Amino acid sequence: MNPKEKHDLNKLYKKIRANAGRAVCDYSMIEDGDKIMAAISGGKDSFVMLDTLLYLKRVAPIKFDVVAVNLDQKQPGFPEHVLPEFFENNGIDYYIIDKDTYSIVKEKTPEGKTTCSLCSRLRRGSLYGFAEQIGATKIALGHHMDDIVETLFLNMFFNGKLKAMPPKLLSDDRRNIVIRPLSYCREKDIAKLASIVEFPIIPCNLCGSQENLQRQNIKNMLAGWEKQRAGCIENIFNGIQNVSPSQLADQVLFDFNKLEIDRSREVSQDHGKAVEVSSTNFIEAINL
Repeated sequence: MNPKEKHDLNKLYKKIRANAGRAVCDYSMIEDGDKIMAAISGGKDSFVMLDTLLYLKRVAPIKFDVVAVNLDQKQPGFPEHVLPEFFENNGIDYYIIDKDTYSIVKEKTPEGKTTCSLCSRLRRGSLYGFAEQIGATKIALGHHMDDIVETLFLNMFFNGKLKAMPPKLLSDDRRNIVIRPLSYCREKDIAKLASIVEFPIIPCNLCGSQENLQRQNIKNMLAGWEKQRAGCIENIFNGIQNVSPSQLADQVLFDFNKLEIDRSREVSQDHGKAVEVSSTNFIEAINL
């Protein structure tokens, strides 16, 4: 690696680690004494997340542990040796869970339908249960800013919900907390880092090979917007951090039934300017 490449790599490391550190602090993702279970799929995002967590473990002013966990879903052709070799060569504590969710997904998913939803639920359930077994206090997932924004639009377009992925989540049964340390990181930076470092990426033949995935359509749409206006992904993400319930339409989140006029307060300068009426069909003059 020449000096320029080394400089670029260090700059990329610094950017991703700084963004992850901010997200961890902003959402109190990691606390002293935590045992973080890092869910590693073998994709670029989970490798970069693991690398980042291990870095934070070295430099953070608090003490916490990180253990890598891979769920081997028994997909045909999955290179079972890759992740154990990587973990052992780098001195990383790890577990490999063997669970044939692949067969279940293929059996239950109708021909022509996407497998992502069922696969995700089965994987999540297995990881949640295992986190309790090993005493993990947090489950770290590799979702990044692009994933979060894509999920926002997927839910709006296809589920009619204004909902995304939170950087920190308490599971429905309140037994696990999920954290997403890469929430402030862009996918393009993660992909570039993973390529330079040459992590042993394992492609997902179950999900990635499917045609017409709605998430891919959303990704393409957002990529088009980004070409027209750089920074739009960051702006959308900032939008879900700055929510104004009174400017939306959720009747549970904001009580529209109890809105009342109050003209007892002093009128603001801009609002109080007198206007001239050029014509009216009211019999009585109105005082503006």
